[in-house]
Amino acid sequence: MEQDFIIIGGGIAGISVGARLSHMGRVTLLEGEESLGFHASGRSASLFDVMYGHPTAVALNRAGHDYHATANGGILSPRGLMLVAGPDQADAFAREMPLLAMHEISVDEAVQMVPILDRSALSRAAYHAEAWDMDTDRLIQNFARELRGNGGQVLTRHQVSAISRTGRGWRVETAGAAFEAPILVNAAGAWVDEVAKMAGLAPIGFTPMRRSIAQIPAPGGHDVAGWPMVLGAQERFYAKPEAGKLLVSPAEEHPQPPHDAWADDMVLAEGLARYEEMVTEPVTRLETSWAGLRTFSPDRVMVIGFDPSADGFFWHAGQGGNGFQTSPAASQLAADLIGGHAPDLPADLVTQFRPGRFR
Repeated sequence: MEQDFIIIGGGIAGISVGARLSHMGRVTLLEGEESLGFHASGRSASLFDVMYGHPTAVALNRAGHDYHATANGGILSPRGLMLVAGPDQADAFAREMPLLAMHEISVDEAVQMVPILDRSALSRAAYHAEAWDMDTDRLIQNFARELRGNGGQVLTRHQVSAISRTGRGWRVETAGAAFEAPILVNAAGAWVDEVAKMAGLAPIGFTPMRRSIAQIPAPGGHDVAGWPMVLGAQERFYAKPEAGKLLVSPAEEHPQPPHDAWADDMVLAEGLARYEEMVTEPVTRLETSWAGLRTFSPDRVMVIGFDPSADGFFWHAGQGGNGFQTSPAASQLAADLIGGHAPDLPADLVTQFRPGRFR
């Protein structure tokens, strides 16, 4: 089946690029799992904070803020972000507060916002209101609706089994089906290097990093709906209200092979202990837990662009936990590069994403 664009990967990276490209030609998106956003995209903390991430990601966050706030009615709702530190974290706090564009607040103010914070453990705190919950499922479905509305197709349960070059471009095979197109977009998340090798290209050297999350009941029976997300200095943990519960993460980055990730009990226990050091309410019960893989390039900058060694092979990879935040601007950049249009982003920023920096 001939197309203009084939996209491998149905996470937020792939579906957002697919939506953009659907205005330029026929798109087929292939996802091996039974649903979109099955792996990393389905296990996100779902927070939009412009200042969070590598400076290149922050630039994309800024460029995509209006889209998140207004497109299709917007997907953001107020949350806020608080940074907390103990007495031995003063240097880290001083570094991180300006990077996150926060203002310092008193311990009393912090406890007023989050009543379970332990005054005896908390030495400094900072806050900003410019952080929002994201309706990530709605964002994925908005992009999918756009892709389908322009005649594209989204095929789940289509695990790619072979990739080969043709006179026209690329042939991608799945069980019982084959697709051809001049442009192949590799948006396979933790599996992007595996897809490259399948296509006969050298891998870039991406590293999937596990991050775990535990869901616990609302501490002490508090109504947590109005609490900000709390981030420990040095990213020792984070705690985020979600549907009347609290999500607590060790915020670990442990290298893993590409796979359907699950939480490590010991890592969760260590992270929950770090969280408990800062609060007055102990964790008495875990309701559920899970993990996702945040995939980074060797320099932790996303890779967006054509591979210099293979015509028509386009990388859209290495979101490193910023896939949802950056998706509007990153996907528009990808579409501009594929379509031969001048991106709205600064040229020096665009250059930093090029795959050729690793070749």
